[in-house]
Amino acid sequence: MVQARAAQEVGAGQARLTRADHDDVGVHVHINTFGGPDLPGRLCDPRPPLRSCDTEPESRQGGSTVTALAHHPVGPFTVEDWHALTPRPDGSRLELVWGHFQVTPPPSMHHQYAGDELRAVLKAALREAGRTDLYVVTGIGTEISTERRTALIPDVAVLSTRPVGKAAHAADLELTVEVVSPGNSRQEQAAKMAGYAAAGVPFYWVVRQDRLGASSITAYRLKDDEYVEELTAGPGSPVTITAAPVPVTFDPAVLHP
Repeated sequence: MVQARAAQEVGAGQARLTRADHDDVGVHVHINTFGGPDLPGRLCDPRPPLRSCDTEPESRQGGSTVTALAHHPVGPFTVEDWHALTPRPDGSRLELVWGHFQVTPPPSMHHQYAGDELRAVLKAALREAGRTDLYVVTGIGTEISTERRTALIPDVAVLSTRPVGKAAHAADLELTVEVVSPGNSRQEQAAKMAGYAAAGVPFYWVVRQDRLGASSITAYRLKDDEYVEELTAGPGSPVTITAAPVPVTFDPAVLHP
């Protein structure tokens, strides 16, 4: 059984949580998280002293190609370590990003609602196209890369294999979707985009929510190991996204309760 020690400080709208987990994985795991339900955790080096990992997105002005690069060394923890950790009882998500653990609070209600509605939209599109070989799931553990020591939990994913087992593999992913809110850091978004691109996931969507939950969506297609933006759409009128296993037509307004 993993033993954990936690200390929590709350002040000025921020919470800091430090854990040391050991025995099951044979290492000490230090995790820092900042924020609340809409202020997800930041990437940090789990080895003391704790520091922020330096990951920044690179965008090409005047174009639509987005390259997400991670500029920090790969951390000490592996996908096997990630598998060995026990589920967190509070429902928070523990991901492994370039060898560093990242913990985020449980999704807010409007965050979860957007993911559930998008799953329904994608499922209907797949059925209409007769793609019974593809499956839409939410919040599953996914082994992105053992070499890059990355394992993520996309908010929505389209799989090319039956959703059976503990975790999916990068080769099973046709589309991944991340729902982000104003509290999500650029570092977190860049690192996840880099991970999905490096793993060869063909399509990647980002649903961006404002503080009231209203959503816009940006769809990317993988080309030459980079994600190329196809479109960004807000609520109010139907759009058709072709950066997907099948064309998907819907109004992003349905993602807001």
